[in-house]
Amino acid sequence: MDSFQKEIDERTNLTASNKFELLLFRLGTDAYGERSELFGINVFKIREIVPMPPVTKAAGTQSPMLGMVNIRGQIISVIDLPAVVGCVPKTGLNILLVTEYARSTQAFAVESVDEIVRLEWSQVLSAESRTGGNFVTSIARLDADKDTSRLAQVLDVEQILYEIMPSDRDMKMENLGRGNKYGIKPGAVAIAADDSKVARSLIEQGLRAMEIPFEMHITGAEAWLKIQKMAQEARSAGVPISDRIAFVLTDLEMPEMDGFTLTRNIKRDEFLKNIPVIIHSSLSGSTNEEHVKSVGADAYVGKFEANELAETIFGVMERAQN
Repeated sequence: MDSFQKEIDERTNLTASNKFELLLFRLGTDAYGERSELFGINVFKIREIVPMPPVTKAAGTQSPMLGMVNIRGQIISVIDLPAVVGCVPKTGLNILLVTEYARSTQAFAVESVDEIVRLEWSQVLSAESRTGGNFVTSIARLDADKDTSRLAQVLDVEQILYEIMPSDRDMKMENLGRGNKYGIKPGAVAIAADDSKVARSLIEQGLRAMEIPFEMHITGAEAWLKIQKMAQEARSAGVPISDRIAFVLTDLEMPEMDGFTLTRNIKRDEFLKNIPVIIHSSLSGSTNEEHVKSVGADAYVGKFEANELAETIFGVMERAQN
């Protein structure tokens, strides 16, 4: 356990090369008891890994919520992760993954932890649904050999939290302002990228409420191809890129190409470098915010609060006009 925690604490500087660390764990067998598959979660989301402590179950608590635990004076909600994805742990719930995600702290109970692997985002492929149902956002190929590689299912924690611990955040999207308030040229669009289905839905709701035209993409690679195509069209027409792209709103964790790499690609291109780039992520902490600055992003905003997103977009666009 200590070795896992040490690796988590030490490895925080991989974003400069489109790489990341994936914590692999098991949740038990499928509903038929036939197989035990690997699941994964980005190490940056893990605050700590602890043996399963006593859980206090409040009246009315229903699966997949297990109850609450007290970890060094902080009361944290515990989610039965095998129950979420439909697995049956053979040896019980033995490990607690304490995560910091989207402005909140929560813990996921799992059967066991395997290892931490270092991967390139190009080894991760988008997957809207697999064994984990709606809660699997991508599939990670763990080995270099495509024919023999082990696979791990990367869970969409945003979707899990949204469905299990719903809030009214998607209902507070009124009076966010009109698109022309942001100085967006007629015909220009925002390019948005996020691999989480629920995040895309919330972003779409927010941008529509702001009356900002947009194009949504699932991966950074997909967004980058679109940006390149629009840049070629702008060059051919002899107009600045701002006539085509108002700003880019990107997540950090995405299959194929992460948000850091997407931002670097934009800012290193002479024709594209003035496109405002806003990082919109559930990954928090000073380390990630320093990386955001280092790749040249114009702003960072945590997921998901519509008014804060609107204020960030307005501020970035206002600075771009000056």
